[in-house]
Amino acid sequence: MSANIGPRGVAVPTQLWLGTRQASSNGGTFPVINPATEQMLAEVADATSADWQHALDLADAAQTEWASVPPRRKQEILYEVFTQVTERAQDFADVMTAEMGKPVAEALGEVAYGAEYFRWFAEEAVRIPGRMAAAPAGNGTILVTRDPVGPVLAITPWNFPLAMATRKIAPALAAGCPIIVKPAAETPLTMLLLGEVIANAFRKFGVPEGVVSIVTTTDAAGLSSELMSDPRLRKITFTGSTPVGRLLVKQSAEHLQRASMELGGNAPFVVAADADLDLVLGCALQAKLRNGGQACIAANRFLVDESIAEAFVERLTEHMSGFTLGDGFDEGTKLGPVITATQRDRIATLVEDALAKGATATTGGSVPEGPGYFYPATVLVNLPENSAILSEEIFGPVATVTTFKTLEEGVERANATPFGLAAYGFSENVHTAQYLAQHLKAGMVGINRGAISDPAAPFGGIKASGYGREGGTEGIEEYLSPRYIAWT
Repeated sequence: MSANIGPRGVAVPTQLWLGTRQASSNGGTFPVINPATEQMLAEVADATSADWQHALDLADAAQTEWASVPPRRKQEILYEVFTQVTERAQDFADVMTAEMGKPVAEALGEVAYGAEYFRWFAEEAVRIPGRMAAAPAGNGTILVTRDPVGPVLAITPWNFPLAMATRKIAPALAAGCPIIVKPAAETPLTMLLLGEVIANAFRKFGVPEGVVSIVTTTDAAGLSSELMSDPRLRKITFTGSTPVGRLLVKQSAEHLQRASMELGGNAPFVVAADADLDLVLGCALQAKLRNGGQACIAANRFLVDESIAEAFVERLTEHMSGFTLGDGFDEGTKLGPVITATQRDRIATLVEDALAKGATATTGGSVPEGPGYFYPATVLVNLPENSAILSEEIFGPVATVTTFKTLEEGVERANATPFGLAAYGFSENVHTAQYLAQHLKAGMVGINRGAISDPAAPFGGIKASGYGREGGTEGIEEYLSPRYIAWT
């Protein structure tokens, strides 16, 4: 079964992928809604316990054979997936725009970024390290290899429905681990289309059944608790909220499963007095409005030296007021809808709280009439310290601007958060830039840059933003266990 999605009518599977085969579910179906129109796009299979248990059975059965596939062969398979995703870039972009809302141009950017993880980890598959050394005591040889951890469960979010999955799937496969993917119920279609591409590539190379399964369901809690209670599952990788991440970490303790957690953020964007405002404004729009602000590394809090704050706010307001709301398929749309009515209303409540406490909106600040889950690009100034929006992740197109007198004060306030995923700092002075790079406390720091994600770099946070890394040479280590052999 399939649904025709987008203006070009892309045929997208709507059933589960259990290995390279599609399967229906006794759980019925659930709807996928276009957030720009509030119209139903498709109904997809709503998996039950029997479905995800079958996926784990397949993964467990495939583990030994997949782990033994030569690294060069794994490289060829992953590169084939990269090639096929790239060839179907427009199809993937159309599906993402329809189910998630981002403008088509942004969706095409995500396809290129998401596909790159397959190419990057294809290259890493043949570079899994090991070491051999003489034992210091002189009584033999120390040999260290790295083995795949075993079957993996990946739970992915709705905001980047392709890239957040590929950066989990690709390293797992490169390391030799079968993987079960549970996409977000809001945006399952992109993953089901990826399942089709993976199935085609796997059939071409004769990959064993069950190496990748895609299980769509509205019962995420049931799926995770049941699969994680099974000792055959050896790793959980999750991108989402901190409260859910904490719960999954607790669940992983029973069988001591490996866990990678990419959780919430509250990224500061610190602008020193000597920053280049032209550069700052371009990067501010990237860091704030990419994906409509629905990104875990989106700039949440703009902290600006008071000597340039007025000029910064004036120019930021001018730029953000020009971001046209609309359907992502419409020419000229620069800002699509947010994902659901619930998320839109949450953003509105945070803004209303700040305004009620004395903040000022220099642009935006109110919900437009429907249909669609739209919220305008908004700039808030004069925010009281007790505004909830300063401490909570906004996940929407709202920029808060506060000022500081000294750089030390600005950095101290930037770090005054339980989160530590990303931070941004701007200065034209090498010493100031070095200070920002050294003292901003986050897993990722951008200096004079608003776009920091790179498949070749480790993505992840500290503190309440989680642990583990995705991408870079570090990303594959999350799916490998060191093994020590004492050799006489």
